[in-house]
Amino acid sequence: MNVGLRKALDLYANVRPVKALPNVECRYPELDLVIIRENTEGLYSGLEHIVVPGVVESLKIITEKASTRIAKYAFEHARDNGRKKVTAVHKANIMKVSDGLFLECFYKVAKDFPELEADDKIIDNCCMQLVMRPQQFEVLVMENLYGDIVSDLCAGLIGGLGLAPGANIGEQGAVFEAVHGSAPDIAGQGIANPTAILMSGIMMLRHMGEMDAAQRAETAMFEVFTEGKSLTRDLGGTAKTNEFARAIVEKIEAAS
Repeated sequence: MNVGLRKALDLYANVRPVKALPNVECRYPELDLVIIRENTEGLYSGLEHIVVPGVVESLKIITEKASTRIAKYAFEHARDNGRKKVTAVHKANIMKVSDGLFLECFYKVAKDFPELEADDKIIDNCCMQLVMRPQQFEVLVMENLYGDIVSDLCAGLIGGLGLAPGANIGEQGAVFEAVHGSAPDIAGQGIANPTAILMSGIMMLRHMGEMDAAQRAETAMFEVFTEGKSLTRDLGGTAKTNEFARAIVEKIEAAS
């Protein structure tokens, strides 16, 4: 269903903020970066076929239009959110034509944003650098498959997928989601961590221009995390899902 929505609404930009939260044990408590993933093509185009029995081909689709569009979105996002640097992630040293085109489009767009630093990293080196020195990155932009993998890697640096919001942005609409899925194995037990869906909702409010509402919700959430009294089990606390939510609601009400 999610893939269907992305295709039907042409939600070409997948946006995954990665920001450490107070009182959550993680490797890099100061981490604050954004991953922007091209959402419509690459290997996820699903163009696969059997050549002969035992041999299959999967086609990686990279177009100038999509590469230019996602690069422009990444630079605009950086500019509009006070970021100073955009990094393209690729494997153009091996896939010289496909990833080469993606990289070429990236640097062509970069010329329109002279106030921002633009550089690039090969995907394997990027993953190593994210584990060792992620502070060097601010906004990373990449094609579909790389974005899927790297965004989950980065979620692990701040405490897991339960803390990872996501947005799928298009020119005519947007869909916001907790990237961890629905977790049916723990449904109804009151132990789910709703942080990711709350943060996705905050992203949606900002996208809609509801800046005050977004700020009030985010401030309340940070206060609950800072106090550490109402955290869910996966964060080392004992609060049920509704108790965690109630604590945030009370903070919002107290500030009103």
